[in-house]
Order: sequence, then structure tokens, then C-alpha cells
Amino acid sequence: MTLTGLPRRVIREIVQLVFAVLITVLFGAPLVFVALNAGMDVPQAAEMRMALPESPQYLANLGEVIAARDGAVLRAFWNSSVITVSSIVILIVVGAMSGMVLQRRRGKAVTPIMFLVLAGLMVPPAVVPTIKLLQTLGIFKTLYSMVLIEVAINLPVTIVLYRAYMVSIPQEMDESALIEGASPWQLYWRIILPLVKPVTATVIVLSAVFIFNDFVHPLYFLPGAENVTVQLTLYNFMSRYATQWNLLFSNVLLISLPPLVAFIVFNKRIVAGVVAGAVKG
Repeated sequence: MTLTGLPRRVIREIVQLVFAVLITVLFGAPLVFVALNAGMDVPQAAEMRMALPESPQYLANLGEVIAARDGAVLRAFWNSSVITVSSIVILIVVGAMSGMVLQRRRGKAVTPIMFLVLAGLMVPPAVVPTIKLLQTLGIFKTLYSMVLIEVAINLPVTIVLYRAYMVSIPQEMDESALIEGASPWQLYWRIILPLVKPVTATVIVLSAVFIFNDFVHPLYFLPGAENVTVQLTLYNFMSRYATQWNLLFSNVLLISLPPLVAFIVFNKRIVAGVVAGAVKG
């Protein structure tokens, strides 16, 4: 018993409940605000109030959003989907392979390589040199250049996750497979990659949400109306002198739904994949 007369367990549960309510309000209020204003007309949305729409017009607003600038939102969804899917495939293959090598190998080169990987988590990409490099290679303003940039940005954390999970896979399994005649490639594709499915699910969801919602990097490295991504379509309803807030909020609601649904569906796998390597290791 505590000084207040309540058991510690009860106090702990009350504190957890209070924090849960605060976090729900903190993250849920902006989403509710966007959802309410997305169904308003222009004058009511301009008031920026947390209120129900006087005459809900969600379908009309979404129709205007989709039709704006010759269907720029649909083109943006295609571009973002291509960048996201392509980047995730490369991240899984390269990240799992790198994590396996860095965890299994022992040598003087492993430590400096891991230092470079961890530095990639902290050092942001240099905009001007990167643009110059892409121009020199002749791939600036292309989707596959954006794929390479997203892979470079997300690869360090992917390697760290895979390397941590590899600790839970006995190295004797590798030796047994090699003794049975498996090549290193067969060991990777047929044995190691299927065993790291939990962390692969984590990489897929986390990378998909980050890449799909990326605003800054496409703004710098992928200019051009034909290369627009979903986050850049927000500029369709913003100008120097006026902003169509109802359409802007409708656009936000539209492009936020896919990552939100993915996160809600796969949140348990995200947590399991992140902590599995640390717990088993």
C-alpha cells in the first residue's frame, strides 16, 4: 500500500490510463480536425473551427481534389506507389544481405562498416552535391533516381534491424546448409530470407509509411509536374494570396488513409519485428 491508501498496481494503471488518454487526444485531435474540415464548404473551412460541417460535401470536395490539374492526385498516387514498392524490394534484398554479412562475419572491416551504417542514421543527405551527381549521371528528375535516394536514406535502419534479428538465427544452421552442398546464394534465398519474415514485415510497413509520406526529398530531387508525389499535391490548393482549405483538408485526408490503414493493420508486426532481435539476442 502507498501513502494514499491505494495499491501500487492501481496507481500504475491510473497513470497508464491518463497517458493513454493524453496520447489519444494529442494524435487524434488533428485527424478529427482534418476529417471535419474536409467536408465543409470554402467559407466554413476558412474559419478553422472544430465543428461539424453545416452541409457536408465530402464527395464533392473529393471529386474536385481528384479532378484538379488534370488528375494530378491520381498521377501522384501512381508515382508514389512505384517509388515505394521499388524502394522496399531493394531495401529487403540488400538490407537482409548486408545484415547477414555484418552479423556473421568477423574481421577488422566490420567495425568501420558498421560505423558508416550508423552514421547514415544521423547524417542527412547533402542536397546540392546529390543533385549535381544525379545530373552528371543523367538521371535527375526520374523516378528511379528517387528510388535510389529513398533506398540510401532508409538502408541504414534496415541493416540495423536485420543485423539485430540475425542474432536469433544459429550460425550452425549456415554451416549445416553449406555442408549439405548449398551455395551462399541458396543459403541466403532459401534459408535466411524466409527466417527473417517478422523483421521483413516491420521493414515493409515502416519504409512504406516513410517513403509514401516523404515530402522534403521529392521536393528537392524530383521536380516537375509529371513527377509529382502525393505529398506535393498539397500545393494544388495553396497559393500566395488564397488557400482552399476544404480541398486542402480533403487532399490530406485522401493521401493519409493508405498509410494509416497499413499502420493499424500491421502495428503488432511492427512491434514484434523491432523487439524480436533484441529479446532473442
